[in-house]
Amino acid sequence: MGMFSWTARPPSILRDGGVIAPDERLPWPQTGLMGVQHVIAMFGATVLAPILMGFDPNLAVLMSGIGTLIFFVVTGGRVPSYLGSSFAFIGVVNVATGYVAGQGANPAIGVALGGIIACGLAYIVVGVLVHLAGTGWIERLMPPVVTGTVVAVIGLNLASVPVRNMAADNFDAWMQALTFVSVALVAVFGRGMVQRLLILLGLLVASVAYAVLTNGMGLGKPVDLAPVLAAPWFGLPSLHAPAFDSRAVMLIMPVVIILVAENLGHIKAVTAMTGRDLDRYMGRAFIGDGVATVVSGAAGGTGVTTYAENIGVMAATRIYSTAVFVVAAALAIALGFSPKFGALIQAIPLPVMGGVSIVVFGLIAVAGARIWVDNRVDFSDPRNLVVAAIPLILGTGEFTLKFGEFALGGIGTATFGAIALQALLGRGGTRRRA
Repeated sequence: MGMFSWTARPPSILRDGGVIAPDERLPWPQTGLMGVQHVIAMFGATVLAPILMGFDPNLAVLMSGIGTLIFFVVTGGRVPSYLGSSFAFIGVVNVATGYVAGQGANPAIGVALGGIIACGLAYIVVGVLVHLAGTGWIERLMPPVVTGTVVAVIGLNLASVPVRNMAADNFDAWMQALTFVSVALVAVFGRGMVQRLLILLGLLVASVAYAVLTNGMGLGKPVDLAPVLAAPWFGLPSLHAPAFDSRAVMLIMPVVIILVAENLGHIKAVTAMTGRDLDRYMGRAFIGDGVATVVSGAAGGTGVTTYAENIGVMAATRIYSTAVFVVAAALAIALGFSPKFGALIQAIPLPVMGGVSIVVFGLIAVAGARIWVDNRVDFSDPRNLVVAAIPLILGTGEFTLKFGEFALGGIGTATFGAIALQALLGRGGTRRRA
């Protein structure tokens, strides 16, 4: 069997309790439908992240498709993953550029792109080291107590963004509440794929409600669909050139630690679900993600990472075929070349995006806690307690350390703090009950 070919399997395998493995596929019509499903699953988060950084969401969707194809090629088509916009960049990019989340285009986007490219290059270096030396050193450097803390900090650090910047008045605040309640109702009472698409469906419900209350009843800023109607169906997205600023590079590059932690956890999760040992592809996965981030940053897009949303879809459907992600990537690229699609994204009311952000950031924080639970981190051990507790407050409170002109903000101090505390305390001292 060739590197990029798949063994065809009948749908009856799924009915009999089996799975479709990474090197297998369903008939192409079903594979195509699964690709559509994965595009929908990644859509909400992949679009939200660039909006919060002042990037072009249309370009981000396009680069997510290109990045996914790069990842597919580098891993030899054997690691099922979709690469979408990473939320780990939001806090540091906004600090580096002085951008206020959700307030239109980022005027200093070039500086952010330089930092994103530097982060991608560092990621490639880590991938090469892992490919040559294995994952043991990373797992010792970042055990579950550290990775869980770092992931949780991302969500908590971003919590103030929708609360402070995405609701101009009391009406907008109520619309945020309506949005996150809509998402919660879909999450709890939806079934199957409806439940998996909680972000997208909650956003649609809240957007319709917003339009009824504003355009219909005059209660707030109305939805303007004129730019959507005026936009052409096909066209090139707006590209941006990177600019390399040492302060921005030093601020953004440490995000590589978070990307490594995410990717490591995602691949181990897929290994557990498929029964296939994907650890041998870990280095190549890091390299693929790094190359995709460099290419995206060079064009004006966000940094990318493997997506938990799509891993959730795989878990629900038991279809792990990498062929599905080739289809999904092709669809994302097609959408990226549609200005009308981009205009539709921009028409989503800011308070609705704020409500969705509250949900997404909360889910990121809880995902960190889930890493602790899944790996049975023992918080009766005071070392684990301290390694988690201190960075959580550093990140949430935006604790900043300055080194001359360079400032290390909340996510950076929390990430390096967790790793440093683990190295300092992990092997020393006697075990005591907290």
